[in-house]
Amino acid sequence: MKNEITNQIESCYADLRKSEKRAADYILRHAEQAAELSLDRLADAAGVSQPTVLRMLKTAGFGGYREFRYQMVAELARQRSREGEEQALPHELMYGYHLNREDGLGEIPFNITMTTERMLEETMKNFPRKTFDRVIRALKSARLIDIYGVENSAVTAVDLLTKLLYLGLPCRHFTDCYLQRIAAGKLTDQDVAVGISYSGESGDTVNAMKAAKHAGACTVAITNFRESTISRYSDILICTSQEQHFCGNAIFSRSPQILIVDMIYMGLISSDYEYYAGQLKKCEKVVREKTYESGRSREKR
Repeated sequence: MKNEITNQIESCYADLRKSEKRAADYILRHAEQAAELSLDRLADAAGVSQPTVLRMLKTAGFGGYREFRYQMVAELARQRSREGEEQALPHELMYGYHLNREDGLGEIPFNITMTTERMLEETMKNFPRKTFDRVIRALKSARLIDIYGVENSAVTAVDLLTKLLYLGLPCRHFTDCYLQRIAAGKLTDQDVAVGISYSGESGDTVNAMKAAKHAGACTVAITNFRESTISRYSDILICTSQEQHFCGNAIFSRSPQILIVDMIYMGLISSDYEYYAGQLKKCEKVVREKTYESGRSREKR
């Protein structure tokens, strides 16, 4: 399928090395399939290394794999629209979830569950034990933990805040982005900053991480894109997937983020069970006093 992106690659084809031409050939012959593949999968399919694919794309004028994928997906969507195929949402725009107007309601729960399950499996593969250990050590030893996240990622940020507070760890999360950035600039080398952004390009979160990094804090990023801007300011990078999808993330981004938070929570408890069990008991008493039944008992007295 010819389009502006394939024409762009063809225009520089003669300047490519032999291995780079193999990567270009695969994209030119399988444009629609290539748009759905992560960098590592495309490299495997073309029989070349990931750096070879990136070099080829750079020669073709792309800033990176993410930019190439975005432009390719957008171009294919335009083509489908021109060809009268607008009834279906391109499944590469919905993290592999193909939604048609004709789909029955009964199919949606199963399809959503399967898509989420695949994302969680990919997250597991992309969270090495060494990275997990580093995160746990950093959080345990932190004087103060700042947590940044906006829009959909704000839900995950609050979840992480809640769990760390249960464990007695000193942490904070600002809903005001100005306060968030000011606070980040006041951190020290004894502190940890955690930035959560599916795209890795959320301006407020990236700026807070940048300020925290410059202040000397240990920075931890939770994102879906290894080459995103937030990774530049991260000492510890947690990638929830190697897949690269640009729309529909409001639907699917939270599941792997919450999985990471739960892993961190349980990892901290496991690292010092007696201490953190004691912290949880203290919280249990406070929470019990706030329950509806407890309130009714006090009213009766």
